[in-house]
Amino acid sequence: MTLSGSYASGPSDKPLLGSTIGKFFDYATGQYADREAVVSIHQQIRFTYSQLAERVNTLAKAFISAGLQKGDRVGIWSPNNVQWLITQYATAKAGLILVTINPAYRSHELAYVLRQSGCKGLALAK
Repeated sequence: MTLSGSYASGPSDKPLLGSTIGKFFDYATGQYADREAVVSIHQQIRFTYSQLAERVNTLAKAFISAGLQKGDRVGIWSPNNVQWLITQYATAKAGLILVTINPAYRSHELAYVLRQSGCKGLALAK
């Protein structure tokens, strides 16, 4: 099979951004601290940017305190919910790699994914 192109090819006149997701999150929090950042209807939860940032920063610090280091992989075995979002931003802020794992996996499938991906931590759904 020969590939003939891609959606984006060749040089671009737009430079790559020199920032991170964590820094953009901090910027948004500074700009919109009291505005709603997330609404989870099924969980009946609403967070402003500052409320979300407090939870994100707490979890990012917990990951670091647990001994995780920049570049380590952390799995998340959870359906879509606010905690998933918090984990996503927390791993980004801590410099960790988030490995998304199908929440429908059984324990033997989970064990396989954790071994194959080299996860050093795992976030679970309640």
